[in-house]
Amino acid sequence: MSILGQTRQFFVIAALSLFFFTSKAQKVGVVLSGGAASGIAHIGVLKALEDNHIPIDYITGTSMGALVGSLYAIGYSPDQIEGIVKTEKFQNWSQGVVDKKFAYYFKRSDDDASWITYPLSLDSTSSIVTTLPTNLISPIAMDFGMMELVGAAGAIAGYNFDSLFIPFRCVASDVEKKESVVFRKGDLAQAVRASMSYPFYIKPILVDGKLLFDGGLYNNFPSNVMYEDFFPDFMIGSNVSGNNPPPGEDNLLSQIKCMLQSKSNYDILCEGGVIIQPKTDVGLFNFRNVQPLIDSGYTAAMRQMSFIKQYVERRTDSIKLYVKRVNFKGNTPKIVFDNIYIEGLNKKQSEYARKILRHKNKQVSLDDIKEGYFRLASDNKIKSIYPLAKYNSQTGFYDLYLRVKKERDLITYFGGNFSNRPISEGYIGLQYNNLGRFATGIMASAYFGKLYNSVQVKTRFDFPSRIPFYLEPSFTWSKWDYYRSSNAFLEDVKPAYLIQNEEYGNLNFGFPTGKKGRVVAGAGGGRITDRYYQTAQFVQLDTADRTDFDVVTAQAYYEINTLNRKQYANQGEYLNVKIRYVNGEETNTPGSTSTDTVEKYTNFHEWVVLKLTGEQYFNRRGTLKIGLLGEAVYSTQTLFNNYTSSILSSPAFQPTPDSKTVFLENYRTHKYLAGGIKFVVNVRKTVELRAEAYVFQPYQTLVKTANLKTAYGDVFALQHYMGTGAVVWHSPLGPISLSVNYYDQVKNPFSVLFHFGFIIFNKRAIE
Repeated sequence: MSILGQTRQFFVIAALSLFFFTSKAQKVGVVLSGGAASGIAHIGVLKALEDNHIPIDYITGTSMGALVGSLYAIGYSPDQIEGIVKTEKFQNWSQGVVDKKFAYYFKRSDDDASWITYPLSLDSTSSIVTTLPTNLISPIAMDFGMMELVGAAGAIAGYNFDSLFIPFRCVASDVEKKESVVFRKGDLAQAVRASMSYPFYIKPILVDGKLLFDGGLYNNFPSNVMYEDFFPDFMIGSNVSGNNPPPGEDNLLSQIKCMLQSKSNYDILCEGGVIIQPKTDVGLFNFRNVQPLIDSGYTAAMRQMSFIKQYVERRTDSIKLYVKRVNFKGNTPKIVFDNIYIEGLNKKQSEYARKILRHKNKQVSLDDIKEGYFRLASDNKIKSIYPLAKYNSQTGFYDLYLRVKKERDLITYFGGNFSNRPISEGYIGLQYNNLGRFATGIMASAYFGKLYNSVQVKTRFDFPSRIPFYLEPSFTWSKWDYYRSSNAFLEDVKPAYLIQNEEYGNLNFGFPTGKKGRVVAGAGGGRITDRYYQTAQFVQLDTADRTDFDVVTAQAYYEINTLNRKQYANQGEYLNVKIRYVNGEETNTPGSTSTDTVEKYTNFHEWVVLKLTGEQYFNRRGTLKIGLLGEAVYSTQTLFNNYTSSILSSPAFQPTPDSKTVFLENYRTHKYLAGGIKFVVNVRKTVELRAEAYVFQPYQTLVKTANLKTAYGDVFALQHYMGTGAVVWHSPLGPISLSVNYYDQVKNPFSVLFHFGFIIFNKRAIE
């Protein structure tokens, strides 16, 4: 046979094969790979297929592909899925952030200088076992969101994934057996959550007694599941991943990846098929800008569209598809909970949890239980919660199963601050937790450094009544040494210029006001001891003045706090309105540099302080954020025996980290107004430039007289200014900052501060 004849025969056979294939090959399966944030590109692929009326009869996915695939499988259109991943709610899921609407400030502990926490527990042999964290982000918001988003759709399908709007499969990984697990039935939200449990980033979950991780560990492209379960005639794969390159000798991350992740087969297994490979260049968990990823998927799919249309002759009707979606989702039973079952806690602990949930054995909507869920999750005696909604066909309602794990018995805290100035300090803490009908937390902590040393012991009892409240007795010892922490040194022996010691106990009572506020009232007493020289001209043989103030105090304040960070915040608001009553006896023992001739001076003081502090950040488009801070103080405080003791006992304006570490006479008085503006420019997600400017307006300044006593200056006679400019990197441990600070009318108005960590201290006795 001639070459021409052979060629004709080949094309005839090919044409006949294509004819028979297309006349029959109308069942189409779509496979979506894992790939974390890159998996957002799958939305664009699905969108291109629908725009061109390509049918999708089956869908399988891994990890992010499982999430996108599950949403499509329960009747969401590609446009609707795109809308979901662009919401602030989805962004919060990806970062482990709880929506501000459900952030409960009442349960939050006072800010401290801790960087990291290590939970400990007592095992059956009473030995201490350390427990390292298994996840970087909290899954609390994601777990509830997944139940909210896809939980009801599984019910209408009878928890059979073949009966969803589109038959669906997803895979997870059983690391104990080192094998892939295929989900064909069960709770859809739980299946997808298991498939997305990326090691060390999102906590794995237990399903039927198996601890399951991200499906991409053993099968990142489940084309084999598609082939074996559905046997489609044509397979469309969307792949945004690939096998890991060989590990580098000095690259720890690549070594860990290769140890954890097996090689996956990224081939199409059936005779007819195509692989679409969107071009994605994005960080593993960078979900901030999803539109380019969706566009990439759409573009990549359109490049293959002519080939797909050659082999897939069947087309979908957009109107019929829309009606089918509406009918499927319309039959989904609305989530209303009848019974709530708490697993993982004993009877007393379950009673505590139920009181926080505020469930009283009656039907409750998903929105109503959401508040209780996040209220319980915010409790620092609760380590984790996993929600599962199961439809009860007999009652027509859902039952909610909450898998609750209480916090470890012991938690250790480590942190502090390292600086170019002698203000560095270490911080350690140990907390014991006990959970029963009420919660108990016993906390002991210590700061140690040149500037500041402190030991604090406190116990908090939380009562989950209809209006929850807490009681907190505490004892604090603190020492401030402003001279040893100064950069200036005298030529003699350098004794401390200003030393403040505080020993005091408090009993506080608090209750919440809404989700973001609380009211606290308390009383206490103790002794404040100041040692100081009233002149800079002193020698080793000189003795310091000493002022002891034995004090009894009571206070009440209303506080709102939604700031996103405990230092260098750039979002949220803070408000504190406080009234304090102070009554005490001053005893002054003059030193060798004093002008007093008496051996001891005693006086009684009684005053009231009103203080208002407010801070607000305004979200603006772009990288710039603006914050405002204001503070007003009105005190009826009387003057102490000398100028230095009067200044030391006066309220102080300290709006910046640097100002908290230096003794600034100009920013202390009994009555003042102060305020400032903050400009924050986000260079990157965790790097920002900050510029802050403040004005301090005293009603009357405290003036040193010739005999070292105190007098009031003229009304509104002086103003003082303060400013700072800083670059801050918010590292995983804490802020790293380099700042230039300005204080007017001092000998050296400019100073440079570098610090790594938090410049945070315990509250003062009469703050």
